[in-house]
Amino acid sequence: MSVPIDQLHAIAKELRKDILRMTTEAGSGHPSSSMSAVEVVTALYFGGFLNFDAKNPKDPNRDRFILSKGHAAPVLYAALAHKGLFPHEELMTLRKLGSRLEGHPNMLRLGGIEASTGSLGQGLSMGVGYALAARLAKNGSQTYVMTGDGELGQGQIWEAAASAGKYGLDNLTCIVDRNGFQQTGSSFDVLNMDPIDGKFASFGWSTQVINGNDQQEVLDALNRARSNKGRPNCIVSLTKKGYGMLNLMAKLKDENFHGKPMPAKYLDEAIAEVEAGVA
Repeated sequence: MSVPIDQLHAIAKELRKDILRMTTEAGSGHPSSSMSAVEVVTALYFGGFLNFDAKNPKDPNRDRFILSKGHAAPVLYAALAHKGLFPHEELMTLRKLGSRLEGHPNMLRLGGIEASTGSLGQGLSMGVGYALAARLAKNGSQTYVMTGDGELGQGQIWEAAASAGKYGLDNLTCIVDRNGFQQTGSSFDVLNMDPIDGKFASFGWSTQVINGNDQQEVLDALNRARSNKGRPNCIVSLTKKGYGMLNLMAKLKDENFHGKPMPAKYLDEAIAEVEAGVA
């Protein structure tokens, strides 16, 4: 299914506005970590790549998306709401007592969540399991896993990478959201894992490096990954943390803006910057 690029741009804006509104309402969360990932999530759920039916989220033949960087749950919740999995107004219950929309995805609370994540480093291993199961079932299911760049410091990631390479899991795509920051600072300073593509390639993966905030580049990369045979896929998605509100983050003198909501007094300004399309 081909979706006009303008339509995807419009959806991406709506997801960013939802991320800002729900985290500000919650008074907590990770808007900047969520906003860097918007173009990838938009392409998967609305660009014709992910076989997912909100009316039948447990279809055994569905494709899977695992958000290994589970602290970016708002981007996933926003996408699932726009797909019609649950009422859009429920987004505003994020992180509130009794809400299905917990601070990190919980597959026991909400259908459409493929893995309970948040303990970093685990999602790719689960993705390997889904991909192996799909191969045994011969159902053509694809598995997509998004990791953070700081998350690559976890050893379990590389055990999973080695296993996927050994088994030639061409129905598995790992997307590394390389936004350059993690909780304690620059991911280049904390533990620089470059060249990320080279490390995955050494385990037998087919790799690409793209501008992950360019919607067309994301679409092209996913198309290339889908046509690849015999090897798992890694897309190193070079992004900017908080993409969509970078001017406001600069004004607030915080280029990381990790793990905190936009203060309510700046919310309208942030929404306006997203709507204007200013990065």
